[in-house]
Amino acid sequence: MADILIRNADVVVTMNASRDEVAGGDVLIRGGVVAAVGQGLQAPGAEVVEARGCVVTPGLVNTHHHLYQTLTRAVPGGQDALLFGWLKALYPIWARFSPEEVFTSAQVGLAELALSGCSLSSDHLYLYPNGARLEDTIHAAAEVCLRFHPTRGAMSIGESAGGLPPDSLVEGEAAILADMVRVVDAFHDAREGAMCRVGLAPCSPFSVSRELMRDAAVLARDKGVMLHTHLAENDEDIAYSLARFGCRPGQYAEDLGWVGEDVWHAHCVKLDAGEIGLFARTGTGVAHCPCSNCRLGSGIAPVRAMRDAGVKVGLGVDGSASNDAGSLAGEMRMAMLLQRVSRGADAMSAREVLEIATLGGAKVLGRDDCGALEPGRRADLAIWNIGGIEAAGAWDPVAALVFCGPQKVRDLYVEGRQVVRDWQVTTLDLPLVIERQARLAARLMG
Repeated sequence: MADILIRNADVVVTMNASRDEVAGGDVLIRGGVVAAVGQGLQAPGAEVVEARGCVVTPGLVNTHHHLYQTLTRAVPGGQDALLFGWLKALYPIWARFSPEEVFTSAQVGLAELALSGCSLSSDHLYLYPNGARLEDTIHAAAEVCLRFHPTRGAMSIGESAGGLPPDSLVEGEAAILADMVRVVDAFHDAREGAMCRVGLAPCSPFSVSRELMRDAAVLARDKGVMLHTHLAENDEDIAYSLARFGCRPGQYAEDLGWVGEDVWHAHCVKLDAGEIGLFARTGTGVAHCPCSNCRLGSGIAPVRAMRDAGVKVGLGVDGSASNDAGSLAGEMRMAMLLQRVSRGADAMSAREVLEIATLGGAKVLGRDDCGALEPGRRADLAIWNIGGIEAAGAWDPVAALVFCGPQKVRDLYVEGRQVVRDWQVTTLDLPLVIERQARLAARLMG
């Protein structure tokens, strides 16, 4: 692979320890790694990418998604429902999925993320109808060439046993644990620079047993992989935990071994001060999903309080059936605005939310090799053209990325490979994939 020299950017946002921003900056990529950041870099023989009129940032990191849901956006029965009602409207549709739906939906979702500047995405796949398997998403990510952190989710408590999902979508717990072992052994790569790391992710306290939560935690620590689930998403979630388990979600998580540096929870909209303190003390991470939280009426997560306490926070787009978009650029702006509307105009700055979307997400996913542009980090970076209509008249180009846009990235590099060039995905025939997605959606509607 030839060296790549990205030069003359208006600003390079490094997210290094001192949060340096390099005006007129260059980035040298060598062997999939950032070799140098500075001004006037020389690299004879390198491929030169001109970035004048652009801001260069680390690639954005998505810490929570359900990629299979891109086939079920704006479904009528779930458009105006809270979380539990929304799930009940969608479960019967998802039960008709096959591996083709899961694979194609993941391709579309990952391409959408790439176009919004995302270089690393997690995914939470917790249902496996009609032969679908976790590798359907892993193969999709390999084709798109995004760095990927899929999680083997699960649901084991159906309606007949007091859970929320229909019995047809739940699995036996012995089979779940066996498949968790299989996918970790087959696909998890613990090495620095890994393109695929696998986590374990029982869906939620209202769809799996306490025993499965505990067994998954033990298994994850035995295998050296991370743990992920939904927690404290809305008032219904809190009420279910109190009625079913006699405690709040934070206590439930702590009792079952679900706190620590190797754990991150999605949403956490309703964490109280004690639970925030627990997460801070234990190094437990949070995937903040502002647009989905708004769409489902779940509330505003206490991100300012979490950050002030020292909780690791990253951004997540959540499923495209509850967002209904998959843009991390959009999540940045919404995250900032929600903290301001709840706590005042100085509650969160544009630069802080950009940090959450890059370095913050990498920390949540345990990726010390990603999230910043400095020598030795992986060459995952986004080039944003600020010469368009969105940022016309902007005085601060870095803040403009959050306040006004652009929403789409000009170029995206992952491990030094160009995944987006001139606003187009290079690794897929995207119009063909979208056409296939439309056919599958029409079949589900029929």
